[in-house]
Amino acid sequence: MKQRFQVQSKFQPAGDQPAAIENLVKGIHAGLASQTLLGVTGSGKTFTIANVVAELQRPTIVLAHNKTLAAQLYGEFRDFFPNNAVEYFVSYYDYYQPEAYVPSSDTFIDKDASINEHIEQMRLSATKALLERKDAIIVASVSSIYGLGDPEAYLGMMLHLDRGDQADQRAILRRLAELQYTRNDVELHRATYRVRGDVIDVFPAESEKEAVRIEIFDDEIENLSYFDPLTGEVLRRVPRVTIYPKSHYVTPRETLVAAIDKIKDELDGRLKQLRDHDKLVEAQRLEQRTLYDIEMIRELGYCSGIENYSRYLSGRDPGNAPPTLFDYLPDDALVVVDESHVTIPQLGAMYKGDRSRKETLVEYGFRLPSALDNRPMKFEEWEIQAPQMIFVSATPGKYEAAQAGQVVEQLVRPTGLLDPMVEVRPAKTQVDDLLGEINLVAGRGERIVVTVLTKRMAEDLTDYLAEHGVRVRYLHSDIDTVERVEIIRDLRIGEFDVLVGINLLREGIDMPEVSLVTILDADKEGFLRSETSMIQTIGRAARNINGRAILYADRITGSMQRAIDETERRREVQVIYNKKHGIVPVGIVKSVADIMEGASAIPGRKTKTGRKVAEPAAEFEIDPKKLTTAELAKTMSRLEDKMYESAKNLEFEKAGHYRDQLEKLKHSGL
Repeated sequence: MKQRFQVQSKFQPAGDQPAAIENLVKGIHAGLASQTLLGVTGSGKTFTIANVVAELQRPTIVLAHNKTLAAQLYGEFRDFFPNNAVEYFVSYYDYYQPEAYVPSSDTFIDKDASINEHIEQMRLSATKALLERKDAIIVASVSSIYGLGDPEAYLGMMLHLDRGDQADQRAILRRLAELQYTRNDVELHRATYRVRGDVIDVFPAESEKEAVRIEIFDDEIENLSYFDPLTGEVLRRVPRVTIYPKSHYVTPRETLVAAIDKIKDELDGRLKQLRDHDKLVEAQRLEQRTLYDIEMIRELGYCSGIENYSRYLSGRDPGNAPPTLFDYLPDDALVVVDESHVTIPQLGAMYKGDRSRKETLVEYGFRLPSALDNRPMKFEEWEIQAPQMIFVSATPGKYEAAQAGQVVEQLVRPTGLLDPMVEVRPAKTQVDDLLGEINLVAGRGERIVVTVLTKRMAEDLTDYLAEHGVRVRYLHSDIDTVERVEIIRDLRIGEFDVLVGINLLREGIDMPEVSLVTILDADKEGFLRSETSMIQTIGRAARNINGRAILYADRITGSMQRAIDETERRREVQVIYNKKHGIVPVGIVKSVADIMEGASAIPGRKTKTGRKVAEPAAEFEIDPKKLTTAELAKTMSRLEDKMYESAKNLEFEKAGHYRDQLEKLKHSGL
């Protein structure tokens, strides 16, 4: 039966939302290539888009410009569509250092990366949803324009099993090895399998909770079932099963063999070219590295950096765009570009930086010229490949203005909340004045966001405020993905009162508990203090009934004045609407969802911000009504850690208890 998108919410569209939904849907049906939803902060843009998706009934990809915003959007869409496939697709690297060469110092930097296995599983789950379901929403970061395995090769490697089929156990095991699954008869975890007699248990690479059991009798598949890998409980029996490869880069054997021949041909031509120009060191280096890679591909079907040979693996011509997530999208898909004024420039900037680094590697013999085709899409390639689009922003950029077939405005908040009052104060005494404001606001149980210009300033100001008794943390690009989400969650649940950051705090970070936003050194003209940046930053306080913004500056710049004027204009529109409809502003009360469940911190580990995660409690039965929101969030994290620990120790009954209790808490209102 075909699943349909259905929005689950206790609210109905209100304010400007019904008109915005109607106009956007009409624009899509009219064939407009792109539209812009200009919505002020707190006007419910995500809810509007959710209703548009439900009206259109099309698979949708939602693009965000960073992982933190993508995680928040993932949580929101998952709440709106609990019965549909809402997936998360971002870079799976917690840490990534690409290979590079610095000619001036003759320094080669080898590729170094730390892969987050949970995010890798979610990426595989996302492409599976696109291939299998029409009701799929993929929330993705801009990393989605980077090269991914060819979808045809990926589809060709899937293992299909039907109950009653003739099957040789050895053939199935050989195929699992080709899919890059590894055998582990002791501990069954993601992308592994175990063999017990005529029973093969497989934990699919894209699965989070369910494993597959294949029961063979007399060379026939007798039973196929899904079971709980923690407890061994059979969840359901099925007539057929499809097992997907461990990686998007898995390639059929015949394609690998053909690719090896092409790599050798290119190597011969490149070596001749280098030797003709007396580049003997480069030639020797390239020959050694490439022959080693070829041997690894021949023996294992994989090598470190195999993506550099993606042109041959996907059968593309030189210079052609690489296969990406957009190749997995069906023809009738919809693309929503969230915070488009930031996301669009990022999409345009990714190709050039990658190209410059790789050209140096090719020139000095570290890679073949074909490695240049392992790249993100160029912006114009993305434009051609992307289906119909909706740009979403409170401050659309020039590109959106030039491309949008229509601009749909959403300036009224259904809650009646007004844009923050903006005040300018002298920069000379900004730190002392800020400390006084923090004490007042935190005393009322509300939160504060402080934006500064540099990482050093963020860390120094955090130390200073902490010395004066303020519960404070900082957030910048050195903080890894999962911890960023945890920091924002902890701010909302009251673990601390003040969050200090740079530009990571601007677009789309949803924190209704924040009533005061401050911008230090607001008169320092530049990207971080432009009109767009300040409107976005001020908007972080627009979800709180007591919302205020303080700009610390010794002079009022043009950007400051325009930002203040635009904020006042939007405030006036809301005031008129409230008077006309007799609306009394109401603050937003929003649940604090654990939007990255399953990727929580390791017990006892100290995070980069100094927070230590406590060891889990041992109780099975927990009454959520007796816990504060903060305690409930921590308890869920502890239970999950304890569940995995028990399973690893083969205490499956105890693991099952923890799992059941965790499920109850997830549905208790957090």
